[in-house]
Amino acid sequence: MGKRIKILFTIPNFDTAGSGKSVYDMVSGLDKTVFNPEVCCFHDKGELFEEMEKLNVKIHVFKFARPYRPFFSLPFRILKIARFFKQHQFDLIHSWHWSSDITEPLAAKIAGIPYVYTKKAMGWGNKAWRWKSRLSTKIVSVNEEIPESFFHNMLDKVKIIPLCVDVRRFSPLHKSYSTPQGIKFDKNDFVIVSVANLAPVKGIEILIEAVLKLEDENIKVLIVGDDNNDYGEKLHRDYGGLENIYFLGKHLDVRPFLALADIFIIPTKDEGRREGLPIAPMEAMACQRIVLGSSITGIREVLKEFPDCLFEPGNIKDLMGKINEIKNMPISTRVILANAMRHYVENNLNIDVFIKEHEVLYKKLLKL
Repeated sequence: MGKRIKILFTIPNFDTAGSGKSVYDMVSGLDKTVFNPEVCCFHDKGELFEEMEKLNVKIHVFKFARPYRPFFSLPFRILKIARFFKQHQFDLIHSWHWSSDITEPLAAKIAGIPYVYTKKAMGWGNKAWRWKSRLSTKIVSVNEEIPESFFHNMLDKVKIIPLCVDVRRFSPLHKSYSTPQGIKFDKNDFVIVSVANLAPVKGIEILIEAVLKLEDENIKVLIVGDDNNDYGEKLHRDYGGLENIYFLGKHLDVRPFLALADIFIIPTKDEGRREGLPIAPMEAMACQRIVLGSSITGIREVLKEFPDCLFEPGNIKDLMGKINEIKNMPISTRVILANAMRHYVENNLNIDVFIKEHEVLYKKLLKL
């Protein structure tokens, strides 16, 4: 076997679920006879970091991006990153850093190493994104709307590769009626699940208000995600005492909660740092669960074959109607829709396709 292609995947941490899962899937799924993946992150905390360690790949804990100030010493900090890249003789760097930092791509440029970054979110807060893009060898966009929105002057540099899901790990689940925390449900209950790291843009209060206005005691809502922040505390203050609303905190494995779900809802608002291509609804669809989502970039792409499952962002009345529509469907019709969503993910958002497209891109960039 000849020399394998040594790729460094950089990511600040493994606390942010979406990017961390994608890096995990990439590192675990790449053809190891061709590629030699390594990972670099700022610290070694988090459950997902522990899962990364089990893959038996080299993990570097190193600050691959540095603050700009003080400016007089910035060149020395960038050179330190460049020396790290050169020392380890990486053939290619693929960054999953979600910020507009330019120290990392500049260091890669100084080290003479091709640099790729994945653009995940529909945000362009400052001019540094433009410089980061110019310094990059290639940009991977997770959806079809990002290139035209942000890269219309450099479309030849952009490759669209949607985020995907492991359809073997996220497979059809048997419906269950109790959570690991011991919450009990009646067989007549209609369970809604939403998975998100809680932030105001996620619009969780829209989902809760829609359910409260339906005044149906059989509808239960499970909110799974990191709520240890100001927004999470506000949700707890406003809704924590309600019998049919459950805040379950952050969990690495969300499948036990998806097993409870009749439907999965992602109610993100159309504002701020909007979704690029959210993984959570794909995981739910792969588990044969019906998904409802707000009609915004990213969610719209995940549900493009199911337009009737989209609702107007922030529109509580519209969401109420969609919930009632699914709840009142015959079980047989629900099963048909859930099966169709599973098949769509299998055929279009399968992690095997995601990894293969990256492998082809890496070889092309290195002219192999």
